[in-house]
Amino acid sequence: MVLGIVIAVIGALAFAAAAVLQALGAEQVSQRAAIREERRRSAGAHPSLKSTALTMLTVPFLIGFAFDLVGFVATIASARLIPLFLSQTIISARLVATALLAMVVLKVHLALRDWIAGAVVVVSLALLAASAGREGVDHPTWMRWAVLVAGPALIVLGLLLMRRLKKHIASVTGLIAGAVFGVMAVASRILVGVEPFDLVVLFTDPALYALLISGIGGFYLFTVALQTGSVNGAAAALVVGQTVLPGAVGIAFLGDVTRAGWGPVAIVAFIAAVGGGVALASSGAVTAVESAEATNLPAGYGHTPRGDRNT
Repeated sequence: MVLGIVIAVIGALAFAAAAVLQALGAEQVSQRAAIREERRRSAGAHPSLKSTALTMLTVPFLIGFAFDLVGFVATIASARLIPLFLSQTIISARLVATALLAMVVLKVHLALRDWIAGAVVVVSLALLAASAGREGVDHPTWMRWAVLVAGPALIVLGLLLMRRLKKHIASVTGLIAGAVFGVMAVASRILVGVEPFDLVVLFTDPALYALLISGIGGFYLFTVALQTGSVNGAAAALVVGQTVLPGAVGIAFLGDVTRAGWGPVAIVAFIAAVGGGVALASSGAVTAVESAEATNLPAGYGHTPRGDRNT
């Protein structure tokens, strides 16, 4: 249990460091305000391949990408060691570390409500960790195929809604991106061929491909969500999708449990942690980081950004 919690915390910190470093890389290449003004003057415009390449070749961005890989591996490992309702909530708490790092590195001011939301998340995670019981070790065979279907299906749904919705596009796409990351976490838990290691079993397991597809698809959808509407709404929706879906699946199908008598505490702590994360998503620090990350990345590979970023 302790090892799984430590790994999940490392993953959250790694994702936070990656986000801030990649934002710093974007800032070194161009000023966000100038780019947004250029976009307003030319509807449908997006960063050039040159600016994107320059951003991705900065030292902060490259180091940030390495941290992203660490976070990805930590997400997979923690999902196998502790209940999903705990591991995914810890991973989503990266927003706390993101806000603090942004304050130090990007010199972004944190409001009182940001500090309160961060404190709520930290206390809630401590209570959630104390209430968590054993993680499930068995799962029905059909789930390995279910995640392979669910991941791509959610990605396609996200792409369709992204094209058709006129309002709340960022929030809806962010929510679906979070759900796709949740599928990735479930696939990580049920993956076979890892312990004991068997290469043939591993590469013939549908859950492996569900994990890879969901990881890439979730990242793509969230990147587009950041570029097509409210950054705050996208980040907040991601927290909900990334925690609620896998947590529920872990309890309903995978045998994740709380300690005896700690169920009510776990429920309250989970809701408080998710609520605190949603509140923190509207922090100026988190907004600055996510906006800077999205500024110099390709705008959805042909997707036309919405003019109203507050939708």
